[in-house]
Amino acid sequence: MKHVAIVDDDSTIRAILVELLSHHAFKVSAVADSQHLNKILASDPVDLVLVDLNLGHEDGLDIVRKLTARDDIAVIIVSGERLEEADKVVGLELGAVDYITKPFGMRELIARIKAALRIRNFRPVALDKRTYHFAGWTLNIRRRRLTSPSGSEVKLTSAEFNLLVALVRTPHEILSRDQLIAATRMHNEEVFDRSVDVLILRLRRKLEDDPSKPKLVKTERGVGYFFGVDVDVAYA
Repeated sequence: MKHVAIVDDDSTIRAILVELLSHHAFKVSAVADSQHLNKILASDPVDLVLVDLNLGHEDGLDIVRKLTARDDIAVIIVSGERLEEADKVVGLELGAVDYITKPFGMRELIARIKAALRIRNFRPVALDKRTYHFAGWTLNIRRRRLTSPSGSEVKLTSAEFNLLVALVRTPHEILSRDQLIAATRMHNEEVFDRSVDVLILRLRRKLEDDPSKPKLVKTERGVGYFFGVDVDVAYA
């Protein structure tokens, strides 16, 4: 059972989220501040933390910064108002997997939590010794090598490689642009939604027989991208 912690200074919101997430088979801990969160983290493993940025007595981004430094906890940032672009970028740069704004639908929240947990379950690329096989292609993570069905090596930039890894690790699962940015750690001032679109286009030109009719890297309009074929995994 996955353990989700909630940091929100609104007791009503905490109670609602505890009931909702418990109903969806999550173990839930809800606290008002980082002091109580630290006590939970010291006594019980936590898989994901929802952090409200609009805490009255402390900066939610400071909590995000400390959590993402651990590398073993997924973080979703929450805002009570329309999230400012600067806060969104800072939160993602700090390592948050996703963000959501209040008011939000409960189905959307559950979907985002599940997607965030899938992303956090990825081992860092540098530690991943697996090899992925799909549609005749081979992606060797340890050697950072992509081999085509004909046996030739296809060169990828670092950003292209990381993006492809994020996609093949979750075949048939839709990832938003923000989730792809978080999963690939492409956090800098020049990487935003459209930069992901450009990387997708470049990947398609290298992977697809017809980039205008992709069969591997597919688009879910208005949502994001997904890997459209089955992937076999070999362990080193």
